[in-house]
Amino acid sequence: MSSSFLPPEVTQLTESTSITLAQRIQCQPIATNARPIPTAYLHEGKGGTPILLLHGFDSSVLEFRRLLPQLAPANETWAIDLLGFGFTERIPGITPETIKAHLYACWQSLIDRPVILVGVSMGGAAAIDFSISYPEAVKKLVLIDSAGFAKAPAMQGFWLTPLVYLAAEFLRQPKVRQHAGQKAYYDRKLASSDANLCASLHLKMPNWRQSMVDFTKTGGYGFLADRISEVTQETLILWGDSDKILGTSDAERFQRAIGGSKLIWIEECGHVPHLEKPEITAKHILAFRD
Repeated sequence: MSSSFLPPEVTQLTESTSITLAQRIQCQPIATNARPIPTAYLHEGKGGTPILLLHGFDSSVLEFRRLLPQLAPANETWAIDLLGFGFTERIPGITPETIKAHLYACWQSLIDRPVILVGVSMGGAAAIDFSISYPEAVKKLVLIDSAGFAKAPAMQGFWLTPLVYLAAEFLRQPKVRQHAGQKAYYDRKLASSDANLCASLHLKMPNWRQSMVDFTKTGGYGFLADRISEVTQETLILWGDSDKILGTSDAERFQRAIGGSKLIWIEECGHVPHLEKPEITAKHILAFRD
């Protein structure tokens, strides 16, 4: 594979969807207030309002290896590795604010048109935050098993850095990641060795641990719950009916909080409909774009 910015372990991918998507990942410096940041992204397809995909916590654009091929033949589709995650270069001090500023710079540099913003899990929280702050950039919003209602711990500013480092190292352990991967699916057979590699390849990137520590110490998107009702864009909520990561109650909370939003349950599906039921997920997103 020619993507020299990816870890060499990328050659160990075995499933065709993973290999193909990895070969197509691009990296481009994106100008920010700090400095240009080499940013990993995917861009496939033509026509329609651009669809922009945002991955979940401690993940990468490889998360969309099954969904993007379902969307791109019918619509221009992007996926971007958020600042502090995936294969985008990591800088000190990752916070929700720096993630949002970097995403806006990406939108300006690469797309510069209103998008249909699709956020998965933590990416859903990032998408909500972005949609509220930059309504001119987001035409419609899609939330897939989204984070956003969890409150930050009251003592977040007093967390001891050594403890957070230990938590990051725990998260790095292969057995921990494998267990999390299995829990994310309704059909655990989909948590293959290739899926595990896709979910951990970005751990090989420089400064992975420091970024996890920096972001965790901020409390993440724990501030967002009281602002979700400020979303003004037409919103589609897709949710696996057997989500064992976030549960299912927040799906209806999002529907109540976002005026006029539509909730669709994905049957026999866990936390990752875009990986477990990509054809159905894509069908709903494409129907929503019109």
